[in-house]
Amino acid sequence: MAQAKIKLRRLVQDSQEYGSDDEHMVSRVFFDVEIEGKKYQGLHCDVKQIVGSSFESAPLEVSAPAGYKGPFNHQAFQKIIENYYHSLVGSQGRGIRIGGGSNIRMQNNTFVQPSEATFEVQVSGGTW
Repeated sequence: MAQAKIKLRRLVQDSQEYGSDDEHMVSRVFFDVEIEGKKYQGLHCDVKQIVGSSFESAPLEVSAPAGYKGPFNHQAFQKIIENYYHSLVGSQGRGIRIGGGSNIRMQNNTFVQPSEATFEVQVSGGTW
């Protein structure tokens, strides 16, 4: 196992440009990853949520990092992305606090909030 360090850069919340429609809100998280001294910069993943669902409790679908084919641990990655998203949007969010309302939809919000986390990855045989 190796340690991956992810440097989260920004979140664009609910963007039609990234695939949002009447059924799903699609947000995009931008980040860099470093694994065993090798840096992968300018990566992003999409975060998909059902329109009208709870920002706190609704499941989020987190895509694999676009264009990245190296060693990874999607379960740990997804948890980090979900925590980052919830730290910015929702009742505890630093960017937009949403609590108690229904049918709230704000589109194309950009949050520039650097954050870092580490997680373990399987170096051999654990690529996408």
